[in-house]
Amino acid sequence: MRADLIIVGAGMVGSTLALALEHSGLDILIVDGSSLSVAPFDAQAAFEPRVSALSMASQRILERLGVWPGIAARRACPYGEMRVWDGSGTGSIHFAAASVHAQTLGHIVENRVVQDALLERLHDSQIGLLPGARLEQLRRSGDDWLLTLTEGRQLRAPLLVAADGANSAVRRLAGCATREWDYLHHAIVTSVRCERPHQATAWQRFTDDGPLAFLPLAGPAGEHWCSIVWSTIPVEAERLMALDDEAFCAELGKAFESRRGKVLHADRRLCIPLRQRHAKRYVEPGLALIGDAAHTIHPLAGQGVNLGFLDAAVLAEVLLHAAMRGESLSEERVLSRYERRRMPHNLAMMAAMEGFQRLFQADPLPLRLLRNVGLDLVDGQAEAKALFVRQALGLAGDLPELARA
Repeated sequence: MRADLIIVGAGMVGSTLALALEHSGLDILIVDGSSLSVAPFDAQAAFEPRVSALSMASQRILERLGVWPGIAARRACPYGEMRVWDGSGTGSIHFAAASVHAQTLGHIVENRVVQDALLERLHDSQIGLLPGARLEQLRRSGDDWLLTLTEGRQLRAPLLVAADGANSAVRRLAGCATREWDYLHHAIVTSVRCERPHQATAWQRFTDDGPLAFLPLAGPAGEHWCSIVWSTIPVEAERLMALDDEAFCAELGKAFESRRGKVLHADRRLCIPLRQRHAKRYVEPGLALIGDAAHTIHPLAGQGVNLGFLDAAVLAEVLLHAAMRGESLSEERVLSRYERRRMPHNLAMMAAMEGFQRLFQADPLPLRLLRNVGLDLVDGQAEAKALFVRQALGLAGDLPELARA
């Protein structure tokens, strides 16, 4: 089977790229190991443990691709404020969307909700879908990439996009080099019911072992639900995962200083090792890496999927503009335009998250004093906070057309 473009990975980022190119005239094929089926949404079902903090830029992209209505019809929780404090000091900072005349800072949405809304749109499109397909071999064949699937089937295309996640098979088989290191932390993620309302606010406490975030969820009437991301050292994560639900809720409430009252219930927990990874190049002839296949960052600010959506929107824009000029889309000089626009932004975000993570884990007393004074100082600077809010909204820098107002 031959296509103009093969996207390996029908996750949130790969699906977004395909929909952004839906009317390009390209013969597009998405290859994914899952069934690519959409289950009926059950509003009474438990929350999925993995969520994303979708920025305004991501929302605009999804709105313009006709995906957002499917998300809104399922489950999404807008939040307008963020409160961050140092658990081993007195420093704190408060951000509000109103400071830049915005209604929200973003939406907390279960990854499964975003994925199903994207798949719904894909099934209504003319984009080719190949479910249950896993990549086994990859090599150049003339001007094309030749993909061999596990059942022996072969696919061919001049342009291949890796959107198959942090452990990308395409990146590995193509021999793309990465820089990576272990954070020596694990993230425990789950959904919890709290005694008090979340106030449409994202809460984050920096503990001695790592950050703990309570992110607001749209729970049933009268119930107060949050998604938690608890980053801690591996031995502590192992201990917390071994606790029964009652003991875990007690430990969680203590670590969070009971800011939302007692933690009444915790859903199924996942424990995820944290590792930062960045491809040395995002492109080579006929190949582009996007989303987690190109970069993974600490979940400190929930920016990972937002970076991926911007990758997809910029790559689609680069390809559409090149097609209008009659250029070959698989040429490295064309694909490099995507890399030049996205790599500096992604590296800057990764450096910022790394800096925050290191600063708040620093034990020396002078550094603790410095970060607490710094938090309080910045909290009093309206312009500095407004700059951070614009970054959180994803509306700073070189925006693709899909994300512009």
